[in-house]
Amino acid sequence: MFIRRRIRDAKLPVLAAGVAAFAFVFGGSALPRAAVCAEANSPISADAPSLDTAAPDSIPFTGNPELKTRLDAPGKQTVAGERLHGWLLRRFYIAHGYQTVWDGHPAEASRLLGDTVLRAADHGLDPGLFHANVLGERGPNLSTVERDLLLSDAFLSYADALARGAMPIEERMDDEDLTPEPVDIVAVIDTAIAAPDLAKVIEALAPASIEYETMRRAYAEHRAIALGAQGVRTKTARPSPERAAAVEQRVRQLVVNLERLRWLPRQMPRDRVVVNAAIARLQLFRDDRPVFTTRVVVGETDKQTPEFQSTINDVLLNPPWNIPRSIAQKEILPKLAADPGYLASHHMRFRSNGAIQQEAGPYSALGRLKFEMNDRYDVYLHDTPTKSLFQSAARMMSHGCVRVENPRTLAVMLLGQPLETIDKGIAAGHTGRRALPVPMPIFIVYQTAYVESDGSVRFSGDPYERDAEIWRYLTRAQPLPVAQDSPAGQRKG
Repeated sequence: MFIRRRIRDAKLPVLAAGVAAFAFVFGGSALPRAAVCAEANSPISADAPSLDTAAPDSIPFTGNPELKTRLDAPGKQTVAGERLHGWLLRRFYIAHGYQTVWDGHPAEASRLLGDTVLRAADHGLDPGLFHANVLGERGPNLSTVERDLLLSDAFLSYADALARGAMPIEERMDDEDLTPEPVDIVAVIDTAIAAPDLAKVIEALAPASIEYETMRRAYAEHRAIALGAQGVRTKTARPSPERAAAVEQRVRQLVVNLERLRWLPRQMPRDRVVVNAAIARLQLFRDDRPVFTTRVVVGETDKQTPEFQSTINDVLLNPPWNIPRSIAQKEILPKLAADPGYLASHHMRFRSNGAIQQEAGPYSALGRLKFEMNDRYDVYLHDTPTKSLFQSAARMMSHGCVRVENPRTLAVMLLGQPLETIDKGIAAGHTGRRALPVPMPIFIVYQTAYVESDGSVRFSGDPYERDAEIWRYLTRAQPLPVAQDSPAGQRKG
């Protein structure tokens, strides 16, 4: 079984849930997760893109020696106790010949700081993540090099947070595998310096979707209510603790799910399939509008459906089920040991490579239709013979794959063929493959706050308990109360 784990080198710090910047305090931790329909994948590196920083010996160095020494120092670079993004800074200062930048652009630095970093809360981000507190309190007392490094890191890391999330893929668990198209952050900052509207250049990195803007507005409204409630001083006007806690919980959900939207492409494909595992629902979008919605079954809480992007290329009629080795070892083989006739009674057989396959038919765990897509988790989107599961309110019941309640309707809409044609192909009994006229992007997401087609923002539970981990990361700039101190990486469960 694929066990959810952090396979990237970067470690998530254990941090407080208390956040003065958002004017409320939360806590909690997430359970360990497991996914899906396949065995574990090979680790992927958390290292940033490699950079060849060596200059030919024949070219004399004309930059700032202190700046280069700091950037070339081993280990993690810090200024005034603030950790820096070394690989981004090296790229930035290589482009600027290892010279300080902001002492030559004081007006631009001031405007960038005031119009972007200090307004990070507009995106549900804590300005403290981008050194706002230190720059405000100690900036004038820092050396020229230290202040330059801190300003550069603030602008680069804020732009990076808008472009791909403040919790980048290197810091997430490996089943949170969504990431937008790459952006040259260094080039964006250089463009901003020369632009009439610096902030506009940076802010353009945020998602351009209607969902993101709608959720930002909802966040601003709920945040204003939360801050207003905390500002009430008269006993008679003070809201009940339950009401205050409910508003704060909504603010927290909006902060976390704004972050999740930054993991998606800045401009989502207008035609797409979206599965929201948090509410076990699939939607087909055409021209950016939902034209088909159906219930799905997703992974159990200990076999969680991962978050990723893929493409549906084909529809497989009467698909056989090639049982993943993890399921075979943990479930099928023990049953076979207890009952030698188990495989035959369940229409299964050993293949030549030792794997187990269930034959196509009405008894197949994949049902009569499978929507073919490639992903490193071997997660399938498919039909199921167990239709009663869709009547449950909590539909976390699979090994991680996604079972579709109305797969024939979805096949009709994806293939552009009438239902009679699909039914005829299924009735033929043999396995057949039909290519989509145009491959369809699919996004498996996990959103506990989401935007409906009517523009309303809805909230759901957190069945996989993923929100707390993201919340802790986004609030890591705040001090950790001693009472909440715990070993790094410790998780409940």
